[in-house]
Amino acid sequence: MSISILKSEELNRFEIYFDGELAGFADFRIENQIISYTHTEIDPKFGGKGLGSQLIKEALDEALEPNLEVAPYCSFVSAYIKKNSEKYLHLVPEGLRAKFDL
Repeated sequence: MSISILKSEELNRFEIYFDGELAGFADFRIENQIISYTHTEIDPKFGGKGLGSQLIKEALDEALEPNLEVAPYCSFVSAYIKKNSEKYLHLVPEGLRAKFDL
């Protein structure tokens, strides 16, 4: 079992591959130092393997390095931030946290 995650600048998304096959993606856009995560999707045939969480962890870790702020419009991303608030909550501007139920 091999898992790889790639950032596709052309498609504005992070992609997760399971044994070489595209298993899912997380769409994003960057504007004014804010990265907005708009949609996450895992193919149902790959469900239950924790791939969504691995994908979002990688996407959020990427936001840590250039000190981007995060707008988690995707409910899966918002839930992941809430569950891992000690590491990621500071990425969401305080004024936006209530909007995303954080």
